[in-house]
Amino acid sequence: MSLQTLSEWLRCPNCFLPLHPGGDLLLGCERGHSFDVNKRGFVNLLTGPRKFIGDSAAMLEARDRFLSAGWYDPLRDAIRGIVAGESPRRIVDAGCGTGYYLGAALPPGDNVRALAMDISPAAVSRTVRAHDRADGLVADVWSPLALRDGATDVVLNVFAPRNPDEFHRVLRPHGMLLVVVPRPAHLRQLRESGLAVEMQADKAAHLTSSLAAGFSPESHVQLERTVALSAPEVAALIGMGPSAHHSSSAADDSPSGFLRDVTMAFDIFGFRRR
Repeated sequence: MSLQTLSEWLRCPNCFLPLHPGGDLLLGCERGHSFDVNKRGFVNLLTGPRKFIGDSAAMLEARDRFLSAGWYDPLRDAIRGIVAGESPRRIVDAGCGTGYYLGAALPPGDNVRALAMDISPAAVSRTVRAHDRADGLVADVWSPLALRDGATDVVLNVFAPRNPDEFHRVLRPHGMLLVVVPRPAHLRQLRESGLAVEMQADKAAHLTSSLAAGFSPESHVQLERTVALSAPEVAALIGMGPSAHHSSSAADDSPSGFLRDVTMAFDIFGFRRR
């Protein structure tokens, strides 16, 4: 990350004019608004009240433990293949988490840049540390985004909130919005046991409807498999997502050798900006 590469993504959240390097760890616009850049390599441009709570450091640690074991590798590999077909030079990960999917989506080449965006400063910090071609932005996706018009070739949105109008604005003409949502069977056994929160039953239909004004559906990949997870793996899986805000430590109470069948099921949608 450099101030220059970071600024090239951004507009002022107050007046929407482009941001430029304005000094040591400082970005500013022509109207005099200025913003400090964190020494860890990202800028926090959150404004106003927040609709969501960002992932905590404990949730990110749980996610890293679970993902590093390879359980979601088929999803990661599918994302890599779809994004590679776009030959992008600029990628925005809207809801970057640990940067696991962004790392797969980033094609090789020094001329390819990414912006890791999340409402959680801990998530953005973690991602920019892991990927030297990624700049970082702390932002609320439900607010007008502090990104310039047409700033990116691809928006990656994996298990994260969406802002269709803003995604349309920041994508270049005919750019790709890649969205991953869980299928109804996802974590079915954990939800039936009360270990995971219930999910919206018609996520895929709602997604397509919400994006219809600005995007054309182009591709749809379904992934589903059932695996046997140990008690610590189930605990990490629960602890890394929204269930962590609601669940107890019940998953840790199982014997250490206990295995639980868990279904993992995803819808991967590619939408083309109209």
